[in-house]
This record gives sequence, C-alpha cells and structure tokens, in this order.
Amino acid sequence: MTTFALPSYDEATSRYEPVIGLETHVELGTNTKMFCGCPTEFGAEPNTQVCPVCLALPGALPVANRAAIEATIRIGLALNCSIAEWCRFARKNYFYPDMPKNFQTSQYDEPLCVDGYVDVEVDGETVRIGIERVHLEEDTGKTLHVGGATGRIHGATESLVDYNRAGIPLVEIVTKPVPGIGAKAPEVAKAYVAELRDILRSLNVSDVRMEQGSLRCDVNTSLNLPGAEWGTRTETKNVNSLRSVERAVRSEIIRQAGLLDAGGSILQETRHFQEDTGDTRPGRSKETATDYRYFPEPDLVPMAPDPAWVAELKAALPELPRVKRARLREEWGVSELDMQSIVNAGAVELIEQTIAAGASAAGARKWWLGELARRANESGQELSMVGATPAQVAELQGLVDAGKINDKLARSVLEGVLAGEGDPAAVMAARGLEVVSDTGALTAAVDDAIAANPDIAAKIRDGKVAAAGALVGAVMKATRGQADAKTVRDLILERLS
Repeated sequence: MTTFALPSYDEATSRYEPVIGLETHVELGTNTKMFCGCPTEFGAEPNTQVCPVCLALPGALPVANRAAIEATIRIGLALNCSIAEWCRFARKNYFYPDMPKNFQTSQYDEPLCVDGYVDVEVDGETVRIGIERVHLEEDTGKTLHVGGATGRIHGATESLVDYNRAGIPLVEIVTKPVPGIGAKAPEVAKAYVAELRDILRSLNVSDVRMEQGSLRCDVNTSLNLPGAEWGTRTETKNVNSLRSVERAVRSEIIRQAGLLDAGGSILQETRHFQEDTGDTRPGRSKETATDYRYFPEPDLVPMAPDPAWVAELKAALPELPRVKRARLREEWGVSELDMQSIVNAGAVELIEQTIAAGASAAGARKWWLGELARRANESGQELSMVGATPAQVAELQGLVDAGKINDKLARSVLEGVLAGEGDPAAVMAARGLEVVSDTGALTAAVDDAIAANPDIAAKIRDGKVAAAGALVGAVMKATRGQADAKTVRDLILERLS
C-alpha cells in the first residue's frame, strides 16, 4: 500500500477545490413491499417476511405499490422537482448474494422526478443544492458476515443472508454536483442531509432513522486545482449519521489532497467510512452505467401520473421545514443566528415538542442547547438519541419553574433520567433532591453560617450587601445545594439588618 503524508484540512482546501454530490436512499414507510404484499416491519425474524415475488421464484410477477409511487411524487414536489408525465422501471443488472433476482428493479433514463433543488443555510449563507433526479426502486436484502472481528467479509468464517428487506420501496435522491463551496463542503453536505431528513419526516413518508438504515447516504467527493476540470470522484457508501457525513467528506478531502500532493491519481471507487478512526477505506472499483446493462423492465407497465392527481398532491403538501422554521423563529422570539444554532444542533423538533409538552420556549432551548447538547457532543450521538424525551425535559423545567428544584439540582435530576432511573419527579424524590423550603431549617443554616463567619457578617451589618454572596455560598454548601439561593439571601439580610 502506498503511503503519503496527509496535509491539514486547511492546507488541503487552500490548494484544491472540492466538489461534492450526494446520493441518498430512503426506505419508504409503506405497509407492504414495492412489488408484492409482504409486510415491511423492521426487526422481524430473518426470512419471515418473504414470498415468491421478493424471492424471485420462477413465474412470480411483480405489481407496483401505488402508495410508494404517491410518496415518491410527494417527495419530488417537496424538492421542487418536475414530475414526469410518463416514465417506467428498468432492470439494473449486477450480482450480490443479498439480491435474489440478480438484478434490481429501479429507474434509469426515465425517472419519476427530475430537476429540483433544496436550499440550506451554512454560516449565514444560503447554498442551493440542485437535485438531479428522484427515482423509485427496491431495496436489497441484508448480508451478515460472522466469525470475524470487523463484521465485514474479510476474515469472516461464514455469511448469512436475510431477505426481509429485499423488495422494500426505496427512493433514491441524487444531487447535481455542488462546486464552489470551498472549505465549507463538509458542513454543506451535513446541512443538506439534515434538511432532506426534515423534509422527509414532515411528509411522513419514512421514519428516516439513519441508525436503522432507513436513510442511508452515499457521499461523492472529488478535488481539482483552481480553474481546472473536476477531478475523479470517490463514493463513500452507506454513511449512517449526520456527523459521519461531515467527517467522511472532510476525511476524503484530506486523503485525496495528500495523494495528489504526492503525485498520485485518484481511483474511481467506492469507499467505506470507519466510525472509529474517522477515515475511509477502499471498497471496490466503481462501475459506470453501462456496466449495469440497464434495459426496460418487461414485467411492469410504464407509469403515467395524472397531472390532476399530481396537482392534488402538491396542494396537500404540509408546511415544509424551511417555512416552519421561519414561523417558529418568530413564535420563539429568537434571532436568525440563534435559530441556525438550533438547526445545527438538530433541536428544532425536540424544542417544539418540549414546548408542546408545557415548557416555555426559553426553558426548552436552555436544556436542549445546553446540558443535553453537551452530553450528545461528548458521546458523539445525535441529540435525539441522548436519552431524554421532550416530555421529560418539559417536566424537568416545570419542577424548576415551580421552585421544587434549582438549576443545579435539575442537572442532577437530569443525570438520573439519562441513567434510566425514571421521569424527573421520580428521580427527584428517589435521590432526595427537592429544594429545602422549610424556613426553620434554612434559618438555622443561615445562623450557623453567620456564626462561622463573623467578619463577613460585620461587613453586611456595615452596609456591604455584596458580601452576602459568601454566606449564601456557605449555606448552599451546608444544604448540598438544595436551598433556594434567593430565599437564603433574603434571610441573611433580614437577620443582619
């Protein structure tokens, strides 16, 4: 293997111009598969959701799923695409053990949706991502390599195939190449996938769970010298989180720059992102369209969506995320910069749901952008996966608003919630974290603090009220932070007035 020095990211982007493109696969949330009546429930026992059609047994004929076609049209409309008046399916021929037919029923030169765009915000700048095509196909099965250390075929002793996923409706959304974004390329890629995920969720066409594979992203990256033709691209396959999309682009830019600096050339190939190391490893050489020997699917009739039906679907589209964020920004009373921070953290829906559960906008933002965001960053998780629900966050803030706990105690309560000890009120009771409200007990603690600090008490009696902070701190320490600081301060000034 050829070794070469890797530049820093800033060095790489100062010498080369990156061009990115993204191919996103979305498993639709239909009840049945694309061309048969098998159920699509995730997590079923292997090979229990199969039939002669999705197993490609001789003589079995497919029938297209109308709900999947409708969902694809709605996706295309939400992405500002033109909807084809006539299109058809094609056979994409290649051999994988988890594809029973040895071809995939997909679309090639006549896709259902074409020529759209999505606008994303990165560092206060709007970047328009062109959409080349949105087409409908079927998913493959799933291969599990066992007996090795990595879960990949190299080193495995055997491979097992589960065909439950084979035939599930799959929408592929392909962007046009995105040049001219320079060092922002990783952030633009992440922002695009985040915006796309939000759009798909708003349409209710998929659960878009990247960790379960219902939203998977292939990231194409190339480099060229300023003013030169675009370079050879690599395709990093099946990246499964927003953070990993950003890391994969950054890693490929650094790797390709190092290889080009050393006089090497980029091989057009698929690569695999390594979550543990943050780099990419080679997969296989990348095929071209001719290698797949596309030809029209003879067992399915062409599709000709009625323009009146398409118009009805367009009129019924829900409020899309970009419009919704503008509305929420006004309702929440936050600046554009603050709203962008909320978007970047993946917290829009979490905050919205927390407010719906009874919290104020400020209270919801405080927890999701503060303690919970910190924990998510430390663990490398998406914010939605950190372990607290919007209802629990609203309950936590409600305890603070009611004066039962202060912010310091609330963080201890949150720790218990994240540890699985129950909802906030239950954690507060079990850990004995409620604010001390017994005036007698607080007065005794205040008297002890005054007696232990006569010099500070004398300053307060002389009118130096600011010195009360030291006595407040002593009382808070004595009560393990369970006293209300304002009440303690009032008692101190009352006793020393």
